[in-house]
Amino acid sequence: MKNNFLIIAVISLAFILGCRNKSANAQSEKVEGVLMDTTGLQKATFGSGCFWCTEAVFEELKGVHSVVSGYAGGNVVNPSYEAVCSGKTGHAEVTQITYDPKVISFDELLEVFWKTHDPTTLNRQGNDVGTQYRSAIFYHDEEQKNLAEKYKAELDKSGAWDNPIVTEISPLKNYFPAEDYHQEYYANNPNQGYCAFVIAPKLEKFKKVFKDKLKKTD
Repeated sequence: MKNNFLIIAVISLAFILGCRNKSANAQSEKVEGVLMDTTGLQKATFGSGCFWCTEAVFEELKGVHSVVSGYAGGNVVNPSYEAVCSGKTGHAEVTQITYDPKVISFDELLEVFWKTHDPTTLNRQGNDVGTQYRSAIFYHDEEQKNLAEKYKAELDKSGAWDNPIVTEISPLKNYFPAEDYHQEYYANNPNQGYCAFVIAPKLEKFKKVFKDKLKKTD
C-alpha cells in the first residue's frame, strides 16, 4: 500500500470544498428506543467489514447523531445475523449513520470510510472473510451516488492503493437494523477478545488521524 492517507487527504479536500449536502426534510425517528428529532439530518450507509468496528469509528465523529449496525443489499426480509453470515442472503454488514450536514458533510464521511478499511480486498477485511464483509457504499440519493463514484474514480486514478478499488456502489435496498446485542457492541464489550485486539488498535489509529473531527470528551 502506498502513501494513501496523503493522497486521500488531498482528494478529500477538493471534494469538501466543492460539494456540500442539501438539508433533509423535517422528521423524527426512534434511536435505541428514544424519539430523536432528525430535522435537517441525513443518512449514509456504508459497509466496510465487521460492523462492530465501523460503528465504533463513526460514533466518534462530530456531527454524527447515531450509528446503527445493520444489514443491507440482500434479498431476504429482516435476516438474522446467522443467515447473513451464511452468505446466502446477499446482505453486507453495514452501519447506517445519521448525521448533521451542517457539521459534517457526506464528503467527509466518505473520507473516513476510505481511510479506515481496505477497499481493494474483495469480500474480505483482515481475517473477516465472506460477502457480508464486502466494501460497499449504499447511496440514499443521486447526489451520494455521484460523489461516491467520482471519489472512487479519483482514488483509483491517484494510485492510493497498489490494487484496484472493488467497493460496491449501489442504491440502498433491504436495509434492516441488526439484533440489539450488536448495537454499541464495542462500548458494551471493550474487554471481549475481538474488541480488545482488533477494534481498539483500529480506533486508536483512527483517533490520531482524525483528531480534529472528533467529538469533545470530558
